[in-house]
Amino acid sequence: MRQRNWGARVRELEWLGLPALTLENELLRVGILAGKGSDVFELLYKPRDVDFAWLTAGGFTARTDNFVDGYGGGWQEILPNGGAPSTYDGVSYGQHGEISLLPWDHEVVEDDQERVAVRLSVACAKAPLRVEKHLRLARGEARLEVEETLTNDSPSAVRCMWGHHIALGAPFLEPGARIRLPDGVEGIPHPTALNDGMRRVAPESFRWPRAAAADGGEVDLSVLPPPGAPSDIVYLTGFAERAWYEIGGDDVRFRVEWDARVMPYLWFWQEFGATKGYPWYGRHWNVGLEPFSSYPTNGLAEAVGNGTALELRPHEERAFSLTAEVIDG
Repeated sequence: MRQRNWGARVRELEWLGLPALTLENELLRVGILAGKGSDVFELLYKPRDVDFAWLTAGGFTARTDNFVDGYGGGWQEILPNGGAPSTYDGVSYGQHGEISLLPWDHEVVEDDQERVAVRLSVACAKAPLRVEKHLRLARGEARLEVEETLTNDSPSAVRCMWGHHIALGAPFLEPGARIRLPDGVEGIPHPTALNDGMRRVAPESFRWPRAAAADGGEVDLSVLPPPGAPSDIVYLTGFAERAWYEIGGDDVRFRVEWDARVMPYLWFWQEFGATKGYPWYGRHWNVGLEPFSSYPTNGLAEAVGNGTALELRPHEERAFSLTAEVIDG
């Protein structure tokens, strides 16, 4: 690995006592915690000193025994269980288990002033699944490219939930910020209440962005409300093969594009301070916009039951790609 302080560059370092990497160019610096889940803990847009990796009140820790207790914000990859602890096919998985809490192997595979790339890989401890991904950053571009392969290393068919848990909030976002989605996207409200502060949209599906509220009114989900607004989660679908969303104001926006053939759902988690108990205690104002293979956030067993769980045939490989880009102006 070459030492360089211009153009595209990559560094290996230690953060929180764990192996980490940074990919950097003139516009972006991306921090990746290889020693825990390959979390993106920093996504800094240099021209405006804006970090898109929202942080919880407690921030990142090296804790790997429980997702929620050690959750620092940012961006995690989820496999094979999405959401609440769940037992399926005789295996018990924790919240968002299990690769989000495992150490990933990593290596620098490209190191040039025009482009840098790293390879990260991990094998599940309980499921016969393995993920390999490449992250690339080119000189002069405010765009991170992610290409992945999910492999079933067994002669048996395996079901799973696979997703990217991307959380965004202050100081990048503020009330009035807007979420933009393609035409034709539809929403599915969460089938059960998460907490007493939920907005509780009506149980039928709805056309983005307007949903019927439980009080008979209507809510525009595309405009972020002030602190104290009800919490909620809905699931969005109806994307074309290449899905996308943008979030932000009129000046700076964060855009994510991904392969909707593999992850046809977008989880829209809203925590605006209405959850007064564990784990938020009214301290957070943020959203999660999370491409996922399946829904809801009740765990793998329910996703299998509703037919949305991803199924890999014996020894099957499944490719996936995603880009995260800053749009300025």
